[in-house]
Amino acid sequence: MLFELGTVDAIVLGVVLLIAVAIGVLSGRKNRDAETFLVGGRDLPWWAILGSIVATETSTATVLSLPGDSYAGNGFRWLHLTFGLVLGRILVVRFLLPLYFKRRLLTAYEVLDERLGKAVKTAASMMFMVTRNLSDGLRLYLAAVVVQTLLGWSLTSSVIVMGLVTIVYTAIGGLRSVVWNDCVQFVIYMIGGVAAVMILAQAIPGGLSAIYQFADQTGRLTMFDLRFDLSEPLNFWGGLLGGAVLTIGTHGTDQIMVQRYLSARSQKEAGRAIIGSAFVVMIQFALFLWIGVSLACFFANTNSVAPEKPDQVFAYFIVHHFPVNYGLIGLMLAAILAAAMSTLSSSLSASSSALLNDLYVPFVKRRRGTEPNGRSLLRTSQAMTILFGIIQMGIAIWASQLDQTVVTSALTIAGFAAGLLLGVFLLGLFCPKISQRSVFLGLAIAVIVLVLVSFQIKNEAGKAIIAWTHLATVGAFTTVVVARISEAVSPSRNT
Repeated sequence: MLFELGTVDAIVLGVVLLIAVAIGVLSGRKNRDAETFLVGGRDLPWWAILGSIVATETSTATVLSLPGDSYAGNGFRWLHLTFGLVLGRILVVRFLLPLYFKRRLLTAYEVLDERLGKAVKTAASMMFMVTRNLSDGLRLYLAAVVVQTLLGWSLTSSVIVMGLVTIVYTAIGGLRSVVWNDCVQFVIYMIGGVAAVMILAQAIPGGLSAIYQFADQTGRLTMFDLRFDLSEPLNFWGGLLGGAVLTIGTHGTDQIMVQRYLSARSQKEAGRAIIGSAFVVMIQFALFLWIGVSLACFFANTNSVAPEKPDQVFAYFIVHHFPVNYGLIGLMLAAILAAAMSTLSSSLSASSSALLNDLYVPFVKRRRGTEPNGRSLLRTSQAMTILFGIIQMGIAIWASQLDQTVVTSALTIAGFAAGLLLGVFLLGLFCPKISQRSVFLGLAIAVIVLVLVSFQIKNEAGKAIIAWTHLATVGAFTTVVVARISEAVSPSRNT
């Protein structure tokens, strides 16, 4: 699928990368201390936070794999998940968001300190940092594979280009740079998606009406699947219930999202951004799923031969059927890079915030008896951002030596964190007197259960008995139940 960029397309791609760095430099001028660096001075507008939330949860897989899944015949079933996104975010705003605005917090896990103790806070923060950097390092690798396939760059070069550009604008500009870059990147890949819809409609005789008729005839318009099957992730119940719990975990307890809420001007504006983002994601999903249906119609009605792997079809169409040297190919490649860099930058900023506030500052205060000054903390947080960037680039390059199944399994394990952290936060919210020992026991048993249902216990079809949309529910439920049973059997004071 190797493609040589035309001059105009190369310029578009280069300009997008330069804009990202420029935003970082301009944003960096406002960073006076660690607080302005890590939470943007708490004065970012709600609509920018909304755009950042959406861009952060949109990876290269969203841009390429959603159309691939729809192309393969699943149609619009992914929209089931968006129902859960709406419900889950409403619950986040109702129950968890108020906790973060009671005082001037810098991380989500500071809430756990006052409710469950320092050991639980530290463990939760470390769980976030380990799983987040592992998973996002692997996602950087997967994005680099796409760039390597399309442009012929070596995988290492692809990782370095994406990694260095992201490190520069994140380390200089902090969260303010991350948020504004996310907004630009969101606009880029949405424009790219709309452009793809228009190009496909023009390439197919009959245009949009022909695509709609094809989708109807091939069953790709069918969305609602009301069967209750825990091994199926994209039926109505997996999307609504599993998606809701998963969203509470990812958007209610994950520092990568909570950091954005803390940058809002008020709790009300943060809530507006959270709930509004769910509906934007719904529109975004519909757009990229429609692209997949259009691709299926295109290849069914032309002599073009599509790649065997569905998640490669959209990229193939971009390089072989987009107008050459008009800037559109460069824009779409920029969209693919933007999706990867928005996730990476958010991860770096959130990880440095967690390491600084949950581990470094408490350690220094114990050691010296005083807290470091604001300027010192700013430089330290910038250094931590660079460190995490190097770590994720290293993970991405290391992943190239692994079998693909190992990468997939590692991503699955890293995904356990949403349910585990949600279980801990539920204990902190409703059982603040529970002992730390019981919390850790609940987490340990939950990890074992998640490994068993994800990799060991299969149904008759050979699939895991619990689909990925339900893993957060399993993790949270097991953590809470085991911790409560442990406390009932052997109660002790939380220390």
